[in-house]
Amino acid sequence: MGKLILLRHGESQWNSENRFTGWIDIGLTEKGKKEAYEAGKLLRGIPIDFGFTSVLIRAIDTLTEALRGADQELVPIAQDAALNERMYGDLQGLNKAECAEKFGADQVKIWRRSYDVPPPNGESLKDTAARTLPYFEKNILPLVKEGKNVLVSAHGNSLRAIVMDLDKLSKEEVVELNIPNAEPIVYEIDESGKILSKVLL
Repeated sequence: MGKLILLRHGESQWNSENRFTGWIDIGLTEKGKKEAYEAGKLLRGIPIDFGFTSVLIRAIDTLTEALRGADQELVPIAQDAALNERMYGDLQGLNKAECAEKFGADQVKIWRRSYDVPPPNGESLKDTAARTLPYFEKNILPLVKEGKNVLVSAHGNSLRAIVMDLDKLSKEEVVELNIPNAEPIVYEIDESGKILSKVLL
């Protein structure tokens, strides 16, 4: 039985400014670094065997800080763009509140939370899942099924895709799913891939 730990990055500079970030490589704030370190402290009782992250600096630095907080800095780490945040297209860099005023709050919620409606020139959650889940199923889940404990530091939507798959959420249910910053989600998974438990630390 292994543990899969999903961790959304700590607060980024653009999170603090309420802007759509997507693939823009924006770093963590000092608050975000502290959040990641504190998240790691919650994992001190779990020996982490492997770490996975996107290629975006906010997720990489979150993994680094979390492993420091967990006193487990010598963990093998893999980075891959398959775990990147969804690409927000024309919305990248724009303030979310201003977008709601311009396009309407309901439309912006659809772009942010729906399964298969992308923002202009961007990715939908379905598009994100199409790159995230094959990587997850090939590289991450087999380790957990072998009994390894794996920490994945990624983003709101790449992690939403994984949680949607693990929790068997419908397209309608996933609209209400939000992954909080720097709060570890821990799944216990057996060798067959069956989920035995899920805890938000």
